[in-house]
Amino acid sequence: MVLEVIREPMFLLLIAAAGIYLALGDLHEALMLLFFVAVVMGITLYQSHKTERVLQALRDLTSPRALVLRDGEKQRIAGREVVRGDIVMLAEGDRVPADALLLMSNGLQVDESLLTGEAAPARKAAGDGQSAAARPGGEDLPWVYSGTLVVQGQGIARVTATGPRTEIGRIGKSLQALRPEPSPLQRQVRGMMWAFALLGAVLCGVVVVLYGLTRGAWLEALLAGITLAISLLPQEFLVVLTVFLALGAWRISRSRVLTRRIPALETLGAATILCADKTGTITENRMTVTQLVTRDASYAVDYAQANTLPEAFHELVEFSVLASLVDPFDPMEKAFRRLADHYLAGTEHLHDDWSLEQHYPLSRDMLAMSHGWKATQRDEYVVAAKGAPEAIADLCHLSAAETAAIAEQADRLAGQGLRVLAIAQATFNGTAWPPQQHDFPFVFLGMIALADPVRPRVPEAIRVARRAGMRVAMITGDYPGTAEAVAREAGIDLAGGILSGPEIDALDDAALRQR
Repeated sequence: MVLEVIREPMFLLLIAAAGIYLALGDLHEALMLLFFVAVVMGITLYQSHKTERVLQALRDLTSPRALVLRDGEKQRIAGREVVRGDIVMLAEGDRVPADALLLMSNGLQVDESLLTGEAAPARKAAGDGQSAAARPGGEDLPWVYSGTLVVQGQGIARVTATGPRTEIGRIGKSLQALRPEPSPLQRQVRGMMWAFALLGAVLCGVVVVLYGLTRGAWLEALLAGITLAISLLPQEFLVVLTVFLALGAWRISRSRVLTRRIPALETLGAATILCADKTGTITENRMTVTQLVTRDASYAVDYAQANTLPEAFHELVEFSVLASLVDPFDPMEKAFRRLADHYLAGTEHLHDDWSLEQHYPLSRDMLAMSHGWKATQRDEYVVAAKGAPEAIADLCHLSAAETAAIAEQADRLAGQGLRVLAIAQATFNGTAWPPQQHDFPFVFLGMIALADPVRPRVPEAIRVARRAGMRVAMITGDYPGTAEAVAREAGIDLAGGILSGPEIDALDDAALRQR
């Protein structure tokens, strides 16, 4: 950062002018220019140090700890100490420390939104130990990736890549290859300064020659020429620009935005197209229940309205919580719990005094999971299941017509960019738990649709950007249908259509600019 400031032509001219004044014995002017130099350097270094300190604190806060198996013993080590070949134990709430191949998976689901933009967790399956490396995204892959978050289940994995060789490391490595370019204002100021410097040098030479020829005092002629050249330099420009840009950085820092390079503010002000990430920027990166659907009715959930949940949906919400963990990490299970706490608090439908007795995890062959609960003041066990609508329909042994109707409803909700899970219930009176979920007499309760909601302030921010003459584009690794639904809700203009990665690669700059 210091070298970046020193290389600025205006900064160099200030130092040169201060040196000349010192050589001429004008201490007052020299000290004034050196004061300007100190102000510019101080503001730049202060802003840079402040930003880097916050970023380093964030890095320390997010540095994962890893549980590895070494010499037959489990050890908790820093994520940066994990090496290729380590056996890593993964559980709910763990941040994956490195890219790894799953050797064992017990209902493992991982939030890969950091790499894919998909807010819903990805289901994982154990590999055969020889699986070829795959890119993030998709279900039932045997790979977990550095920086992602385990939201459900447990797993054992063998580390295959660390540091810059991981998927997230490759992204960082590609960013390091980028070199910061001077902003338009910096280029204009540099051009102006060189022009003034050249003009000052020419006039200095003219004054020295004319003064020396007419008066014969060449030393005085040289001093007069230097004085004229220095007076032509806009010495205050650098100070004024630095102070005003620093004020801009301070103003946006009040909105919790960090400015790593002060000239970026000027570039931001000159931007005509704003490309925003979807997950976590436009949306909250937090799943929220939006619709409840039973066989006979549907209900649109709106937390902003002070209304009550119709009785017909109480059982659906009750068993969605029972099919989830008591203290969940999974974003969808958190959404079920939040819904129940909002509408069913203080009712008989929440069972904090029940104990979990049996768990049937999600598998590749059965896209549903079930929990068996020991209910107080009842002689039977209560079983709750949740999963893909077709899987729950299969567990409930529904007819082909009933299954088709449920599939149609699920497809309609999925077409709106929603994630859909079905819920079922059963009871069990035996002593030995059945080996599989199919052995329970499940009853279909309904479906719950979830979405990653748009941040409340985003639509207004997009309107402000549009009024300022900026186009807003959304960038995401999510499915096109989900991306389109989020873009419409956020108020993004879809006149240009949706472009996939291969389509963008096939366009030249001119064609892409027209889109």
